[in-house]
Parts: sequence; C-alpha cells; structure tokens
Amino acid sequence: MDDLESLAADVRSADTVVAFTGAGISAPSGVPTFRGDDGVWEKFDEGQFTYGRFQSDPEGFWDDRVDLQRELFAEEYRPNAAHEALSAMGRDGHLEAILTQNTDGLHAKAADAIAAGSSENGDETGGDRTDDADESNAETEADGATLLELHGNARRVRCTDCGRRRDADPIFDRAADGELPPTCDCGGVFKPDVVLFGERLPGAVIQRARSLARESDVFLAVGSSLVVEPAASLPRQAASTGATVGIVNLESTPVDDAADVVRREDVTEVLPRLRELLETP
Repeated sequence: MDDLESLAADVRSADTVVAFTGAGISAPSGVPTFRGDDGVWEKFDEGQFTYGRFQSDPEGFWDDRVDLQRELFAEEYRPNAAHEALSAMGRDGHLEAILTQNTDGLHAKAADAIAAGSSENGDETGGDRTDDADESNAETEADGATLLELHGNARRVRCTDCGRRRDADPIFDRAADGELPPTCDCGGVFKPDVVLFGERLPGAVIQRARSLARESDVFLAVGSSLVVEPAASLPRQAASTGATVGIVNLESTPVDDAADVVRREDVTEVLPRLRELLETP
C-alpha cells in the first residue's frame, strides 16, 4: 500500500475530513497568480489596493480596481480536475469542509457543476449565494461540503453600509462607465468582497477555520505554500489533535515535517486519483 492508498483509507474511515486550498489548485485553470514571475503584482502596484486607500480615496481605488479586475478575469476560468475531485468527495460524503485562500469562486462553480450532474460549468460563479447575507459570513454550502472563503470572493461586491452582496460584473461595469465609486441602493459604497491589504480577516472566519482544523480526522493541504497565516498554522493545529495530514504541492512547504503524506505533484493528478481510490472497495 503506497502513501496515497493509505491516505485514502484514512479518509474512508474518518468522521471529519477538511481540505485547505491555495493558489496552486487554481493555477492549472489559468487563474493568474499574484506573486512570482509574471504575477499580478509585477504589473500593478499592490500599495494602491489597500483598505486604507479604499476608505480615504474610494474614487481612485475603484478607478484602479477596474483595471485589476480585468487583469484577474480576462478569461472565463473553469474549475479543473482538482476542484472537481474535491466537490465530488463532498457530494459523496468524504469531505466535511473546504477552506480556501482563493478568491476566484472556482470551488463554488465546481460544486454547482457536480450538483447539476455534469463537469460543464455555466456562467454563474456562486457569487450570489450570499446575497443579503451578513457582512461577516464567508461560509456557504458547496454540494455536501461547507465552503469557507477565507479571503472572500472577487466575483462579488459588498455594500459597506447595509452588507448586501451582489455579483461583481454589473458593478464593475458601472465603475468602468464612470460611476466612481459605485454605490448601493441604500447609498453605501460597494467594496470588492475580498480582504484587502491592511484589512483584518473577520475573526469569526478565522475561528471557524481553526475549529474545523482541530476537529478534523484528516486534513488535506492542497496547492498552498503554507507560509502566510492563518494557512501556516492550520495543518499543525490539525496534527496537534491527532489528524492525519496530507500535503499536495509542487514545492516544499514549512509544514512538510508535520505531515503524514507529502506529494510534490500536480494537484490535478493527485486529487482525482485520491477520489478514485476512495471508490475502490
């Protein structure tokens, strides 16, 4: 039995399995990365997209954010085999929750596709799942698994006054047409529904992620460098309570020493294989 077969056996017998995902799960879909060679911050000044600037200069912030949004979503990105494998695991009862650092909405799209019984995805990103929700709520259901978007969802905007969430595309269209900053019907200013530089992650979101890590019997860290908090501490918290920890990432991470299984391979190959092993008697 190799280590992936052993991991599948642990998942099969576990009560609670949690997956944590980073940029490496979306890169195979073509989603631009922020750092490194050809990263987004090589083209844009990240200092222009701080929470402080949004508060003091919302007009200038939104003017620049329109260009950034066009760069981020120049194409219609689709979930890949790794997203689909996690969604299928949730549907089949093998996955309790997905915690993601990503703001691209692809986990929600994958869940929608699995729920529809097809790997073909429509135009919706899951962006209206939390319309009218409380501003601190980053948790939704993704076809059997809880989806917790730790840093928000760039395909949504949120009113800073009433908290209403809306699909981002029409709001960005209004900003591109000169409505700077775009405002809600209540008069409040819309903000991209992501955690900006200088903005704290909602405490309830962090606590929920940490609770899920501690409660897990198996914790899968997928496509994350596991350097930035709270990412870095979650696998160790899971390990500290006895969970089996599996890491799938092309590069080594500072948490590899705490893992039971480490696969430095393509996530779009490893996760589908893991899912297939779960179906093997």
